[in-house]
Order: sequence, then C-alpha cells, then structure tokens
Amino acid sequence: MSGGGQPSRLERRFAALAAEGRGGLVTFVTAGDPDARTAQALVAGLPAAGADVIELGMPFSDPMADGPAVQASSQRALAAGMTLAGTLDLVREFRAADQDTPIILMGYYNPIYSYGVDRFLADAAGAGVDGLIVVDLPPEEDDELCLPAIAAGVHWIRLATPTTDDARLPAVLANTSGFLYYVSVMGITGTRSASGDAVRQAVTRLKRHTDLPVAVGFGIKTPAQAAEVAAVADAAVVGSALVERIRAGLDTDGRAKPGLVEDVLGLVRELAHAVRHARRETPLTAAESR
Repeated sequence: MSGGGQPSRLERRFAALAAEGRGGLVTFVTAGDPDARTAQALVAGLPAAGADVIELGMPFSDPMADGPAVQASSQRALAAGMTLAGTLDLVREFRAADQDTPIILMGYYNPIYSYGVDRFLADAAGAGVDGLIVVDLPPEEDDELCLPAIAAGVHWIRLATPTTDDARLPAVLANTSGFLYYVSVMGITGTRSASGDAVRQAVTRLKRHTDLPVAVGFGIKTPAQAAEVAAVADAAVVGSALVERIRAGLDTDGRAKPGLVEDVLGLVRELAHAVRHARRETPLTAAESR
C-alpha cells in the first residue's frame, strides 16, 4: 500500500488486470535509447499501444545480467548523454501526462550509490517512479537500498529464477512488493526461451508461496510467446525484442530513422493484442499471433 493506506499504482493495475481476467504486458526499454528525445516519445506512446506496466532500464556501463541487445541499448543511451538524473527527468515528463501507468526502474546499484541513496529515492518518488528492480543486490543486502526504498514508498521488486528453490524463496519474498519477477530461463536476457509447460509449473509453484502477482520475463520475443506466458502468469515481460526493434530503426550513424517510434509501438500493439486474447477459450489463430 502507498501512503495513507491507499493502493499504489502497481496494486491498482494488477487488481484491474485480475478483474478483467487477463494477464498484463510489461514492456522494457532503456532510458535514453537511442537518444533522449526519441526515448521520451517512445515511452509516452507505450500505454496507448497496450503496455500495462513500463519497465525502464537505467543505463549502466557494465550491465552483466543483460544480453547483447540490452547491453547495446545501454551503451547507445550513455553515448547519447543519458544519466540517472536524465532517466528521472524522463519519468517526470511522462507523469505530467500519465498518472496511471506504473513505471519500474530496472538496473544496477552502482549508479544509484553514486547518485546517493537518499537523494535518489526522494527524487525517484517525486518523479513518479513506482518500483525498483536492482539485479545485483541480494536479500542479504536489504539495508543498502531495499528497506530505504520501502520507507520512501517505492516498491521493491525481486527476481526469482528456475534455481530459486523452496528453501530460498522466503528470503526472496521478504520485503518484496508490487510483483515478483520470474526469470524463466537461466543466463542473460534475450538469448533463450522457456517452454509454456515450464512457465506454468513455475508460476504454480510460486503462487503456493506468495499472493503477489507473478510477471514472467526473459526470452519472450513474439506475440505468440507473450500470449503463452500471459495465459498462465499475471504478466508477460518483453524487453529484448523491443530493444532489437529500436536498433533496427537506426541509420548507419546510429541515429533514429523516421518511423522508428511508430514501428516499435506497432510491435507493442501486436504483443498487447496477443496478451489480451491469451485466456480466450478459442486459441489464437496464426494471423493473430504474428
């Protein structure tokens, strides 16, 4: 809950998805990729294209948990001058027009530590950030950022993986809120995909341990794959496919070509359509899944 006992944006969004009887679509892009102006336009267009939650990457020079596509997006953003302060400015500008769509920042602790934890949390909450995923801070280090984030009213979202067994899950779930992010395959982002049966079994197991929504990511690249995940999980997370579509829209100098934003948002619309129809009794046709 947010201050005053009112449900937070994330809680309201997942409650609305449950009421609609469907899974959600979480879209990941890197702040400032390929440049601040293009990224701002892209993020601004995500909700209307069908994104239920926006996951925004905080550019970092050594994103060791990310695959080549997301690493390259971080390098493009840094080369274009994006900073952590600029990332918060992007959220602030988004919030001027959209007070409903949750925004999660995902990244690494080093830039936040350099910015200053207390200053960062105050600025993030003030900008309208709803949650944090910081992949290199385990539960044993909750005093560093997790507990201060919770005190600042910012959700702390943790990752669970196929190797997170029942003995480890209580530590992963402690202090976790908003939702639990299940990494469906081991390794770095965007390289492999899990089978639908494996995702179903994993979500079923996690739901025995928590009432939190479970979002599933890593390796979801097509509308059909997103639909398969959204049929059994509370949300499907798509990142590398969007980042690759951004890269495909760059010219030989790395600048955005005309139509890049609309092309990426077109893919989001396809993913959203598939996710919204994932729990119908009638399976998606081949045409709908493309």
